[in-house]
Amino acid sequence: MLTQEIKQEIQHAYSQLLQNKGLKPRYGQKQMIADIARCLGAIETDAEDHRCNEKGICAIEAGTGTGKTVAYTLAALPVARAHGKKVVISTATVALQEQIIYRDLPDIQRHSGLHFRFALAKGRGRYLCLSKLDQHLNSHAMQDALFAMDEPASVGESQQQLYEKMAKAMLTSAWDGDKDSWPDELSDDDWQPLTADRNQCAGRRCQHVAQCSFIKARDNLSAVDCVVANHDLVMADLALGGGAILPAPADTIYIFDEAHHLPDIALRHFTGQLRLHGSLHWLDQSIRTLQEVGRNFPSFIKLLDKLDSLPGLLLEIKQFYGQVKPLVEQLTEPLLGKLGDAYQLPHYRFEQGQIPPLLQELAKQLSQRLQALVDEISAAHELISAALDSNDTGYTLGQLEQLYAAIGLMLNAADRQWRVWQAYARELGELPDSRWIQLVESSGLLDFELSTSPLLAAETLRRYLWNSCYAAVLTSATLTALGEFHRLRMHAGLPAYADTSVVPSPFDYLNHARFVVPKLVSDPSDHYSHSEEIARLLPQLAQGHKGVLVLFASRRQMNDVYEMLDENFQLKVLRQNQLSKQKLIEEHIQQVDAGDLSVIFGLASFAEGIDLPGDYCSHVIIAKLPFAVPDDPVDASLAEWLESQGRNPFYEISLPDTSQKLIQACGRLIRSEQDRGQVTLLDKRILSKSYGKSLLNALPPFEKVLESS
Repeated sequence: MLTQEIKQEIQHAYSQLLQNKGLKPRYGQKQMIADIARCLGAIETDAEDHRCNEKGICAIEAGTGTGKTVAYTLAALPVARAHGKKVVISTATVALQEQIIYRDLPDIQRHSGLHFRFALAKGRGRYLCLSKLDQHLNSHAMQDALFAMDEPASVGESQQQLYEKMAKAMLTSAWDGDKDSWPDELSDDDWQPLTADRNQCAGRRCQHVAQCSFIKARDNLSAVDCVVANHDLVMADLALGGGAILPAPADTIYIFDEAHHLPDIALRHFTGQLRLHGSLHWLDQSIRTLQEVGRNFPSFIKLLDKLDSLPGLLLEIKQFYGQVKPLVEQLTEPLLGKLGDAYQLPHYRFEQGQIPPLLQELAKQLSQRLQALVDEISAAHELISAALDSNDTGYTLGQLEQLYAAIGLMLNAADRQWRVWQAYARELGELPDSRWIQLVESSGLLDFELSTSPLLAAETLRRYLWNSCYAAVLTSATLTALGEFHRLRMHAGLPAYADTSVVPSPFDYLNHARFVVPKLVSDPSDHYSHSEEIARLLPQLAQGHKGVLVLFASRRQMNDVYEMLDENFQLKVLRQNQLSKQKLIEEHIQQVDAGDLSVIFGLASFAEGIDLPGDYCSHVIIAKLPFAVPDDPVDASLAEWLESQGRNPFYEISLPDTSQKLIQACGRLIRSEQDRGQVTLLDKRILSKSYGKSLLNALPPFEKVLESS
């Protein structure tokens, strides 16, 4: 219930913030605060103060410049505190998390008069495991890489020096163990060996618990009013039942910023893959490692009779893989003639998710045997956990931690395989899963990756989030597609009772920006002619600007256009992957500050999340309409299913997705009320095709200059 006291607290905080910062109220921001407060105020609760009615979920599209963080923080925190709830602000990326935690929330706290505590939450994978570091610095350590799905990489001299530097930094308190605060960029190869997941972490039994960065960060969460997380971490927590990492869903008001990413991230958490040759390698290594464990822990292993039976079970599973391998090779044999694309190896998709009867039967057999394997390893893992508590085995705590981590790693790998085979074994429902085999490169050799994914995240989010949370607010500058929330409801399973609204941007698009489609000869379907025309037009389009962003739908066209440019203009171009994203942006800013023209060539990841105000980006050039790659297996399966239902996948999926991506790309232009500039689309289909008018109508209210071809 939204009491008068809560209303007054929200109003007073907003007035204080505006007054202290010398700002004028923004209509859209006030509307967003009111919409969120009204939504949360409509919640009814039971005796345990849990939500018991169909209220409390809303989706608000807030245009660029609205000031979303201020709006949802001021609206949600007073309600949360009044009802004894926590606020979890979830973003799409760690970078945005850090912006909110280090810049936005301190500013709100300082100027609004609201007193609240907040903390940053990250997954275990962002923190150093001191036990792992200790193991890698000591030659007697058990090699966790034996449980890897691929060949273990040897620790080189440079990596050893890095680990010694990390140990010294931790010892002198010069570093806190957070990957993101290490002064240099860390590669996955260097960082992954130093992290532990929940099945490898001994928790508070660990000998390094007093210095553990992860435990310290996690303990801090219980004492705060607001937790800043990201969508990946929220989904990981919900997959564990909720409340394992973050506050319990029933006691949480979730704020999903950049919420248009949520369905894809949720889908990724329930997608499974396994590599055939990698799995066979893992089986061989696991048998050898268990034998090594038996030699290193002879008296303790006698107590773990579960481990004695594992080698035989692993051999049995390997025999089933021996039957799967020739069947997979037979299915994918036609793909071998399609090799050659350096960016996308071919895949074989099972139409309508239907797999051959023999493969499904083998999947059932493997699912059953892997379930038995997971049960056996889990039982052994629990016994080792109990030994860590009692510590009466005769082995040191460090030795038991190594064993616990090694068996935990084995448990993770077995569980991942079991989930894939279980998905391949089950009968398809009304909405089938997508199943496909991808050719992948691993250690210089081809491998077969079996994959499975739900078609939509809707049911997953309904079950784990919407039906279990106290409240949820979804917001982004691009939640609608073609002016409607249909796409979000379809992909995210947003309940029918969820409130939706659109809050306008305060920017004067009509007078500050133009959307131009120039006279064009080429059609994007003719790759060479279209690329040639783009290369010819770019120098004149860049005239009069200092900072230009050119967005491409494919890496191939980006590189081809670059090669077609005059050498002098090439010197002005910074291409994605030429430098790291951050370094590229820094170089771009330096060139513009020096008074030189700088042109960024980027792909989809540069079409959102890039903030280049003023002269740093006064012209956004979009090479072609951002239609999705047609051979994505999940999208292809979803389109196939829609067609089987008599529906049109182009108008339900492709066109709404393209509209949303186009708006995101256009959103790179106007980042502040002072910005001016132009968006140019080099794709005449927006004028010649029947769907073009829908795309144009959904854009912000730019001045439009549309030249006929």
